[in-house]
Amino acid sequence: MSALIDRSQLQPVISRHKPLWNGVAIAYTLLSYLAGLTLMVQPSVWLNTFGVLLLTHSLVYSAYFTHEFFHGSIFVGRRWNAIGGTLMLWLNGGCYVSFNDLAKCHIAHHVDRVDFSGFDLVEALQALPQPIRWVILGLEWLYFPIISFWLQWRSVLKTWQRPDQRLHIALTLVIRGILFTLLGWISLKALVLYFIAHISMVNLLRWMDAFQHTYEVLPVGTPVPLRSREHEQANTFSTLISSRYRWLNLLLLNAGYHNAHHEVMQCPWHSLSDLDSTLFNGDEVHYVPLSQLLLSYHRFRIKRIFLGQGQGADENRQPTPDLFYGAVGVSFLTVY
Repeated sequence: MSALIDRSQLQPVISRHKPLWNGVAIAYTLLSYLAGLTLMVQPSVWLNTFGVLLLTHSLVYSAYFTHEFFHGSIFVGRRWNAIGGTLMLWLNGGCYVSFNDLAKCHIAHHVDRVDFSGFDLVEALQALPQPIRWVILGLEWLYFPIISFWLQWRSVLKTWQRPDQRLHIALTLVIRGILFTLLGWISLKALVLYFIAHISMVNLLRWMDAFQHTYEVLPVGTPVPLRSREHEQANTFSTLISSRYRWLNLLLLNAGYHNAHHEVMQCPWHSLSDLDSTLFNGDEVHYVPLSQLLLSYHRFRIKRIFLGQGQGADENRQPTPDLFYGAVGVSFLTVY
């Protein structure tokens, strides 16, 4: 990042509001969700397939819009961002934990510049009976994100320990249970396809999330060490679909511009490409090539469970793809 850039120079980029862009993208998210469901109940296999793809993309957008609402980059008022974020959580299944709790954990990730874990995943796996452990690892090998579901439901159970949240969780379980039962009654096939779309969403989110940080992971309750902005940028990576055809990154709501996002976390999604161009030259080590993202997500899908995120660059700021294993889970949709 250029040291010559003054923060005041970034203001025209980060304060740019595009209500039409937000409106179109949010409308697309909601309409694609409904269209995907409609197509999945049709008799045609081709329509079913397109419905799964459309629903998957809608769920991915809903997740990244949840993230935007965390940062208050859509509406000016906190209340409307919370309403919008809660709606998106109901689409992507993160609604069992409140928007405010998820937002608090995510913003802490930015402020503390470390990651926290509520339990030791490796220790928990080793404590399981061997057949169960092998089933979990086998499912992960087959790209079934069982550990992500485990982490999500663990966060729900942790939230259940708070009496003020029990009614919210219980009502959410009942309402979503009724809706899924209704979908299964209309079309059992559509219910199965919905589950496939949801699994696809989790895999896409995990793929993006896996290689965006090499932060140290600390147990919950550990005193937060002081970390600088330089440390933050050195341990943050950008996972672009394409650096040349930047419009392709809109397919994931510009979520790949992660270094720019961490430098100015209030910058809205539609301006991240411009912010990235202002901050960086484009040849920095923090840009992870798409080929590496695809290969490493596949190659290290079991190894990262036991070895952690690994190392994205060495002490000379040279990339270390053979040591960059990636993270497990979707961090911004769970509480630690």
